[in-house]
Amino acid sequence: MFPDLNRHSPKFLAVLRIVTAILFIEAGSYHLFDFPPPIHPPPPPEMETLLFTAGVLELVGGILLLVGFLTRPVAFVLAGMMAVAYWGFHYPMNPFPSNNMGVAAILYCFIFLYLFAAGPGAWALDNARARTARA
Repeated sequence: MFPDLNRHSPKFLAVLRIVTAILFIEAGSYHLFDFPPPIHPPPPPEMETLLFTAGVLELVGGILLLVGFLTRPVAFVLAGMMAVAYWGFHYPMNPFPSNNMGVAAILYCFIFLYLFAAGPGAWALDNARARTARA
């Protein structure tokens, strides 16, 4: 039906990777630097260390995905992080994702699993590394 789209698949995959990374970087900057400024009260003190760790993973992992460096291992780690976030924090509040604010965690988890399986797509440092290794 859309035969020309197949040749553009690596580019669409790269766009998915890049947009997801930008959103994830923003989540990390929120946890680490309160940017953009929070609109709700700060988390309880017992959550601060966990949110700091999540912020580091989000910021660093997001940057690595943005440039497409170590895409598969980073995506695997981030998928696991999002699974833990959903089952450990969102699900206990309520089993329904729309009620427990867990929709984003589920989507991130499955996008990262897809990036783990599919690779970075076009415009990634991983591709340049692969070309250098072959030469």
